[in-house]
Amino acid sequence: MSNHSSITEFLLLAFADRRELQLLHFWLFLAIYLAALLGNGLIIGAVACDHRLHTPMYFFLLNLSLLDLGSISTTVPKSMANSLRDTRVISYYRCAAQVFWFLFFVSSEYYLLTVMAYDRYVAICKPLHYGTLVDTRACAKMAAAACGGGFLNAVLHTGNTFSIPFCQDNAVDQFYCEIPQLLRLSCSHSYVRKAGFTVVSLSVACGCFLFLVLSYVQIFRAVLRIPSEQGRHKAFSTCLPHLAVVSLFASSAMFAYLKPHSISSPALNLLVAVLYAVVPPTANPLIYSMRNQELQEALKRLIRCLLLQQE
Repeated sequence: MSNHSSITEFLLLAFADRRELQLLHFWLFLAIYLAALLGNGLIIGAVACDHRLHTPMYFFLLNLSLLDLGSISTTVPKSMANSLRDTRVISYYRCAAQVFWFLFFVSSEYYLLTVMAYDRYVAICKPLHYGTLVDTRACAKMAAAACGGGFLNAVLHTGNTFSIPFCQDNAVDQFYCEIPQLLRLSCSHSYVRKAGFTVVSLSVACGCFLFLVLSYVQIFRAVLRIPSEQGRHKAFSTCLPHLAVVSLFASSAMFAYLKPHSISSPALNLLVAVLYAVVPPTANPLIYSMRNQELQEALKRLIRCLLLQQE
């Protein structure tokens, strides 16, 4: 990335030009960011401190919260700082770092959600083999594989994007450094790179999505065969939060990258980017804790313990 053309900085898309609206954006994003920090931090603390939650499902949930914190911390603080200081500038190397880390966290999260679908599949469809198929070592290996896949994906796409010269312009039509917007600034014909980015991303995403669909087909078939209504309700309650998170994550990302070019506009791109880059990390803790009695009790114990320590 050393031979990167004469561009040394990029200009990110501002949410507003008026100072009052810039400050409103800052305070709104600050509230969202603090909510994400609080929600994911509480889940991490509850799972780490409560021995009752030392199970594979909550181990993966802890890792999901860590990735959510990483992804939202990659984009939102810089956008907040730019609004507060009334600037749009991000340096070339900070932009490259933002692309890398955002791809790493988001890709790892998608792979981890796929792993979590496998965990639910084994727990419901093969309960007698759950202890051997999803033991502590297997959980660590699957979490490491998810992060390893995210790292490789981030290295591939970041290196591919920043190996091209930028000379068309330095204005990125997004509130963070996004690869499709950066490729538009290339002064070379980047059709092959754009096609490569699309093909690789879609191949991996479709492969994981197909695995998710097949897993849940088997899960729902197994749940419907459970004779007792209470048993069916308990099985569904462990799957629905994960399914809701996957649906929110996948639908917003797919719309962002597969929407027709004819309906694209800076305002729509900005809104969609917020939906898949900012909303899921904030909403995931709420989705997982809403109907999970064990997690709710653990959160109450953690909050009670924290309050007692302050007294």
